[in-house]
Amino acid sequence: MDAEIASQPAHWRQAVELAADAGDLLPRPGRRVAVVGCGTSWFVAQAYAALRERAGLGETDAFAASEFPLGRRYDQVLAITRSGTTTEIHRLLGQLDTPATVLTGVPAEIENVAGAVVDLSFSDERSVVQTRFATATLALLRAHLGENIDRAIAEAEHVLETTVDTEVRAAEQFTFLGTGWTVGLAAEAALKLREASVSWAESYPALEYRHGPISIAEPGRVTWMFGRSPEGLAGEVRAAGALFVDDDLDPMADLVRAQRLAGALAADRGLDPDNPRNLTRSVVLA
Repeated sequence: MDAEIASQPAHWRQAVELAADAGDLLPRPGRRVAVVGCGTSWFVAQAYAALRERAGLGETDAFAASEFPLGRRYDQVLAITRSGTTTEIHRLLGQLDTPATVLTGVPAEIENVAGAVVDLSFSDERSVVQTRFATATLALLRAHLGENIDRAIAEAEHVLETTVDTEVRAAEQFTFLGTGWTVGLAAEAALKLREASVSWAESYPALEYRHGPISIAEPGRVTWMFGRSPEGLAGEVRAAGALFVDDDLDPMADLVRAQRLAGALAADRGLDPDNPRNLTRSVVLA
């Protein structure tokens, strides 16, 4: 996992190049789009859906593949699956009448049921805990939306050269917050800590944190904000005694920082994030 985390800036550059070549397979402006995935891929779907709508390029919804509303009309479905073998994705594609494009690290596993495939095999991973494929996919999608992610790449490279903050590393509990497209990134950061280090980690939309979850904030715990913090929130968290983590990094670079924290905590606890308990690289149901 550590090697795959460190390789991300180079893979993001490659994803930007791919965005130009694969553009015809991805949603055109004005199309009503649904994006689906499972686990990490679902959180990437959430981030992309929010970014596409923010850019004014068309209605975009994100669903866990198992919860897709088959009775709803879309112009295109975009499915994200690292392994290409995820049961819920295969089942859904077999039920759709809507044109579907699949973004995957293993095209051979799914091309027979996909209408079109975007090949991200250069970012496929060996570790069970997913990092590089997810962020390369998001880099591809951000580039296709017309975003320049040079800043994100440069900041991620800087993050990779820094050490994990000792106070954050010593915390007993973590809550990740986001707004808009970073709600998905906050959910992904929390998942990484749970998967890699068996940490108590939660995530919420930032303003929802005030509606109950802030009750667990106290000394020895961390509240980590992706993107701009709502006014007054940092002060409330600090008044409760928790450490509030906030910065001006591109949120994708900040996700790399959270990934590195997950790896550091796994090392502290003698855990192997490449083989986390109760998890496999792909969920294939009987």
